[in-house]
Amino acid sequence: MDDDFELYDLRVEIVAPEGAKIYCGKPGEWFELRGEQLHMPPGQSFSIYSLAAILPLLPAKQRMTHPHDWMTSDAEVACPDPNCPSRLRITRIGKRRFSHAETTAVPLPLVSEQT
Repeated sequence: MDDDFELYDLRVEIVAPEGAKIYCGKPGEWFELRGEQLHMPPGQSFSIYSLAAILPLLPAKQRMTHPHDWMTSDAEVACPDPNCPSRLRITRIGKRRFSHAETTAVPLPLVSEQT
């Protein structure tokens, strides 16, 4: 039985108006989400408050969504600091294939159990 599924890899980047004073990091700083793993460039950090603001959105953004769904069209999330004009841009950068059996110990239900 085919147990494959696909998720998008994501890049989250800090964007801000030119010359703006921001409090959550530096414009251009980023991380990537590949599967369930966060990857950052060597020597770079990322604000836990900014991460907390976008973390609930990332699993939904990784999944295929309808073209009219706001999760498909909207890409920027406001910085959680109300005095900071920056945004966190979430971009889908590719797809990755996974096997259900390799990501969980819970077996897929039999076809007759799904109906």
